[in-house]
Amino acid sequence: MCRRNKIIIGLVFALVFIPATLFAAHIEYFKSIPVPADNPQTPEKIELGKQLFFDRRLSGDGTMSCATCHVPEQAFADGLDISMSYPTTKNWRNTPTLLNVAFYKSFFFDGRAATLEEQALFPVMSAFEMNKNLDYLEEHIRSVPSYVADFKKVFGGDVTRGRIAMALAAFQRTLISMNAPIDKYLKGDTKALSAEAKKGYELFKGKARCIKCHDGVLLSDSRFHALNVPENPAFVNDPDVKATRRFVAKVYHYADYKKLNEDPGRFLVTNNKKDWRAFRTPTLRNIAQTAPYMHNGIFKTLDEVIDFLNNGGGKGNKVLTPLGLTSEEKKYIKTFLIEGLTGDKVKIKHPDIP
Repeated sequence: MCRRNKIIIGLVFALVFIPATLFAAHIEYFKSIPVPADNPQTPEKIELGKQLFFDRRLSGDGTMSCATCHVPEQAFADGLDISMSYPTTKNWRNTPTLLNVAFYKSFFFDGRAATLEEQALFPVMSAFEMNKNLDYLEEHIRSVPSYVADFKKVFGGDVTRGRIAMALAAFQRTLISMNAPIDKYLKGDTKALSAEAKKGYELFKGKARCIKCHDGVLLSDSRFHALNVPENPAFVNDPDVKATRRFVAKVYHYADYKKLNEDPGRFLVTNNKKDWRAFRTPTLRNIAQTAPYMHNGIFKTLDEVIDFLNNGGGKGNKVLTPLGLTSEEKKYIKTFLIEGLTGDKVKIKHPDIP
C-alpha cells in the first residue's frame, strides 16, 4: 500500500474514532448579524418596530406592551421567575432575554417558532400573555394616521399583521450586546479576562463540559435537552398557573391535559417522547443580568445553577452526569460567566407612541 493511501486511511480512522468531544464547536465572537432576505433592515422599519414594541395597543385591554415583560433596563427580561401576563391570568414560564435574539435558530423555550417574524405575534394573540385578537390588532393600528403613513412608507402598503411582525422582528435584531471580555479575549487581547476568569474559561471548555451545549456565538447549541429541572412550586400549586398549563396542553391536543403536573417542554410541539421536558439551551451571554434561571425561573442565583449541573442535573435525566467540581473550581466558572460574558449595555431611548 502506498504511503499516500496509508495517510488517507489513518485520517479516516482518526475522524471516526477520536472522541466527538474533541470536535466540540468553539466559542465565537460576534461577526455579521443574520438578516432574512425577505425582511431587510432599514432605519425606518426599525423605528416603526420600536414604536410597536412599546405600544400598549398590542394588548387586549391596553395595559401591556412587549416591553412590559422584556424590560430594556433589565436586559430585556423582567427579573421574575414566572413572567407577567394578561390581567386575571398567569403565565407558566420565565421571560427570556431578547439580547442577541437575532442569532437564535428557534424561539420560545420549546422552539415552536422558527423565525423572529413568526415569533412576534405569538405573545400578542396568546390568551394569557397580551390577549389581542389579530384582526382587531390590524384595525386598531390602522386607526392611527401616523402608523398608516409609516406602514405605507416602510412597506409600500396597508397595515397587516405580517408587516407588524416584520417591523417588530427588525427592531429586535438591533438588540445586540457585543464586546464582552470573551470577545476581546478571542480576538487576541489576553488581558481581557482576569486570571480567575481564564481558569473558569478553561474549566468551561474542559472538566465542566459546559462547551458541549454552550458553544458558538450565542454560547448555545440551539438544541433541546431534558435536564429534569425541578418544577417551580407555582407551576404545581398556583390555580391560575394550573389553568394556563392545562389550556396550553389542550391547545396542543395533549390527551391527559387535566392530569398534567409538569411542563412537557418541546414534547407539546413535536409529540415525540424524547422531547418530554426538553427545553432549548439558553444563551449564556449577559447571564449575570438575566436571573432567575431556567425555563421556569426556579434558580435565583448562578450558584444554584452551577450546583445543579455539578450534581448531574435532575433525577433521572440522561443528559448530564456529575462533574466533581471543587468549590474553588465552581467559583472560577462563576467568575468567567459574570466577568467574561457580559457585553455592552444596550441603551434604548423610549419612543414617542402616536
